[in-house]
Amino acid sequence: MSDWLMAGVWRHILRLPPGLGGKRVGQLAQRAQEVVGQLSAEDRSVHHFVAKELPRFGGPIPPQAIAGSLDLPEVRVIEVLAGLEARKGFLFRNEEGAVVWVYPMTVEPTPHHVRFRSGETLYAA
Repeated sequence: MSDWLMAGVWRHILRLPPGLGGKRVGQLAQRAQEVVGQLSAEDRSVHHFVAKELPRFGGPIPPQAIAGSLDLPEVRVIEVLAGLEARKGFLFRNEEGAVVWVYPMTVEPTPHHVRFRSGETLYAA
């Protein structure tokens, strides 16, 4: 099964043969690793914190909460969040600057629900 490419089409998930798009998937994976490799230790720390805590927080996570938990200056957290958001794929903030979306989950309503083993529920991004 790991040799198959899975594609979502409307309500269905289709298995595509390995030769169909496999090269492109490899290219995308390599590009993703390059982008992640460009993240600083602070970038990773903030991103990992938000990804781990968004389900527990249950709502938008403000920069102040991140700064306090990671013992970083709030100004630095805001800079890191702006950089991650600019990379278009790591996270998204609301108008107040609080994180509402970190792939693959969001606190904003979508038709897709995610339930974690720990019992928390969120929406899928």
